[in-house]
Amino acid sequence: MAKRSCLFLRIIEGKNLPAKDLTGSSDPYCIVRIDNETIIRTATIWKTLSPFWGEEYNVHLPSTFHSISFYVMDEDAISRDDVIGKVSITKDILTANPKGVDSWTCLSEIDPDEEVQGEIHLQIEICGNSLTRKLRCHVFEARNLARKDLNGASDPFVRVRYNGKTQESSVVKKSCYPRWNEIFEFVLDDTVTENTLHVEVWDWDLVSKNDFLGKVAFNINKLLAIQRKEGWFLLLPDKARKSETEGNLGSLRLQLRLQDESVLPSSYYQPLTELLLQSVKTTNNGEKGNLLALIDEVTTAENRQEVATNLVKLFLGQGLAKEFLDFVIKLELDRTSEPNTLFRNNSLASKSMECFLKVAGMQYLHNILGPTINRVFEEKKYVELDPNKVEFKEAGCSGLHRCQTEADIIQQSAQCLQSYLTELIEAIVNSVGQCPSMIRATFRELFKSVEERFPQDHYKNIKYVAVTSFLCLRFFSPAIMSPKLFYLRPKHADARTSRTLLLLAKAIQSIGNMDANVARGKETWMAPLQPHILHGVTFFKDFIVKLIDIEEDEELESQKRVTLQTTSTIKEGYLLMHRAKERGILTSSHFKKHYFCLNCEALCYAKMSNAKKNAFIPLSKVRAIEKVDEKCFGSSYVMQIISTDGRGQFEIMYLQCKNVNELNQWLSSLRKYCVSNEQMLNSYHPGVFKGEKWSCCHQKEKAAPGCDKTHFGVTLQDWNDPLNPDLESHLIYRQLLAAKDSLTEKYLECKGKSDVTTPMKAREGIDEWDIPNRLFQIIQDLERAQRNFERWETLKDKNFSLELLT
Repeated sequence: MAKRSCLFLRIIEGKNLPAKDLTGSSDPYCIVRIDNETIIRTATIWKTLSPFWGEEYNVHLPSTFHSISFYVMDEDAISRDDVIGKVSITKDILTANPKGVDSWTCLSEIDPDEEVQGEIHLQIEICGNSLTRKLRCHVFEARNLARKDLNGASDPFVRVRYNGKTQESSVVKKSCYPRWNEIFEFVLDDTVTENTLHVEVWDWDLVSKNDFLGKVAFNINKLLAIQRKEGWFLLLPDKARKSETEGNLGSLRLQLRLQDESVLPSSYYQPLTELLLQSVKTTNNGEKGNLLALIDEVTTAENRQEVATNLVKLFLGQGLAKEFLDFVIKLELDRTSEPNTLFRNNSLASKSMECFLKVAGMQYLHNILGPTINRVFEEKKYVELDPNKVEFKEAGCSGLHRCQTEADIIQQSAQCLQSYLTELIEAIVNSVGQCPSMIRATFRELFKSVEERFPQDHYKNIKYVAVTSFLCLRFFSPAIMSPKLFYLRPKHADARTSRTLLLLAKAIQSIGNMDANVARGKETWMAPLQPHILHGVTFFKDFIVKLIDIEEDEELESQKRVTLQTTSTIKEGYLLMHRAKERGILTSSHFKKHYFCLNCEALCYAKMSNAKKNAFIPLSKVRAIEKVDEKCFGSSYVMQIISTDGRGQFEIMYLQCKNVNELNQWLSSLRKYCVSNEQMLNSYHPGVFKGEKWSCCHQKEKAAPGCDKTHFGVTLQDWNDPLNPDLESHLIYRQLLAAKDSLTEKYLECKGKSDVTTPMKAREGIDEWDIPNRLFQIIQDLERAQRNFERWETLKDKNFSLELLT
């Protein structure tokens, strides 16, 4: 049984932050850390004490993580960034709130005694005879200790305290991965009131006061029962005191929801998968006796997005995505009497199509919108059409610049927007050949279904609007408005660029509505774009006709490609690369710029993006993908890929990224496609081998075992994540389990009807009672299996612990 934790987090906004700059303001951003590993950095919101970020992420974590911390920072162009405050939330708090946490939390001051990290490897045992018993503490090593010195490391030593007596280890210089292998003994005293052994780690300083690095405490009375205890122990803060300035540093609004998943073997989900596939394969596509119709009926509005995402990925993996979308679309068409409201609500059909476009069409979106979006960001022109919002200072009408009238600014803005809009429209209407065949085939069925449902002449535009309501309103327009959320840009736009993108998104939205009267409504100031929108409506109708004109052979081939996911590019871009050599000192100057391209089989690279990529690392040869200590190359954004060559020898490639977000995106993409590799390493060296020793733990053997544990379980969810049928089936089961009360009512309702109408149903060949009955039985079987596996895992862990301790 596979275990994993998925954390949804949304960093919404802050308020009442303290001013850190001379201007009386701050430039705040957030850093997110999981157990002290930085995984996310938000955009910087300039010159504000009440920033709004609105950034959300899904993070896959190992079930053993302990806490998540949010650090609010003030960005400085010259000096080091200032720390405003932090919020820490433990896993226990998230577990105690299964529906999630959504609240304002006061920022607290950073306390050096609480900023601890890392683990220590100890063996504690009771030895000796009944007359002279001794307490023995064997200190082996520590890993990932906090860096307290300016050289990016610490000088750690261990202090062991028991019954008023203290012993200390030797000092290991310049290491956050020290190895001591020292033994300390104390005479065991059963009469002492506080029978506790304290193991503390400190950073030795020659001049200033020693810095606290963390501690572990052991209750000796409990140890007497098992005699010995060994393992890696998390270092804890010295005290949990609240800062006196808490509440004066402002607040942070967060949304968090943790879901722990225990995924069963495939065979357990097979009945549920078969029942779902039967829903789209059956010739009777009505609502009666169909599982998808039942799911649509019992799914709540807040869960519909997640249910739709899981269903789309499940059917994509089975090569039946088009059939699934055909069914849910016809389901909504049958329920819709007013065509002007078609697909306007957040129904299962709307959410499923939206998710499908993101999964199957994201590369298409990047190819079409990318050039124009990049142009808008690079030019950063001031654009405004609304007379009430024109700002002369922003337009450059101050100082020595030539003063412009309001009409001049609006005219220049209109010309600029018309240029952008023309480029966008041309890119979209000329993209038929670039659009994935599966999307084209799905839109063809959508077009035909709407035309059959509303054949009247006065509804002749509805079939076009049905396509553009998804393609423009739910795909192109949101991507233009928020490029970062669609991975078109690494950062959010500033206020000036955001306004330009918003106006372009409005224009594309009007074209998607097939609305030729955009300037006659509330926003009459959009009139300068009216001619382009009118032309856009005409061009888009021709575009849709060509888009849905697809051959069946091409459609079948597209199904195969999406199912196998072997030819698509997962991630690409320029990185700085260095390969480790046997000898020589590594420096940042050894890094050379290369263009990297990751697909499902290999990481390929060449000097230029358009050059043939003959050099590559097969993903099957990768053994670990990890971060590198900042002190090694003077950068926090270096990762290492450890792989094996043809002789089975380890090779290390170092890659330097531009920022922490790019680093974590590459780490996540590589880890997801290598996680199932055989012989993945459990440990690695976060440092480099130079000067005949590892810089992290000072071991002198190049082949020495790693001094830190690997982190392949920490990844960020992305649109191009590999399909996982077992996980998707499990998530659908969990959603059905959450709706068990509604399903029970449906089950009893259908059972009552079946008892009365069974002979008639048998004659009609429709068994409305059969699907709820089978589904109810499947859920019960999965519940039982889940409990049995969890019980077995608990017993296995207990037995392992007993073996380890005895």
